[in-house]
Amino acid sequence: MFNIFMAKRVQVALTESIASLGKEGDLVEVAPGYARNFLLPYGKAMNVTPAVLKQIEKKKEKEKIAADKLKQEALDFQTALSTIGRFTIKKQVGEDGVLFGTVTNGDVAEAIEAATKKEIDRRNITVPDIHNLGSFTAKIKLHPEVNAEVNIEVTS
Repeated sequence: MFNIFMAKRVQVALTESIASLGKEGDLVEVAPGYARNFLLPYGKAMNVTPAVLKQIEKKKEKEKIAADKLKQEALDFQTALSTIGRFTIKKQVGEDGVLFGTVTNGDVAEAIEAATKKEIDRRNITVPDIHNLGSFTAKIKLHPEVNAEVNIEVTS
């Protein structure tokens, strides 16, 4: 064990996310008084030992495996969307071919969900302004590193 009373900076492992320091599992260097008076007594951090380092490594490995799995699922779904090719959205149209309202990202999410049986968050869909019939392209963020483009056919 090291002496946290005499060191200029001490290294601790965070047990919960702290906005000014880092997220859970990070190793950070802090002032000894901050560690001794706040982080350690309130259980927000723990002293770094070989056992704690090993525990952090295992946790990061599991998180990386989970992140890789999510990315692979996003890539598979991107392939499925490109295989389907086109999604049709039906809207009411006025006499001059102009839509009543507009096509929203919610409409696109519903069309994709109906075709693929997989739910998509509408906030991750970017739709151009669509006020008339025709073909359009929408962008979907499936994962921080995976984006997809889908073709939308707007019909009456």
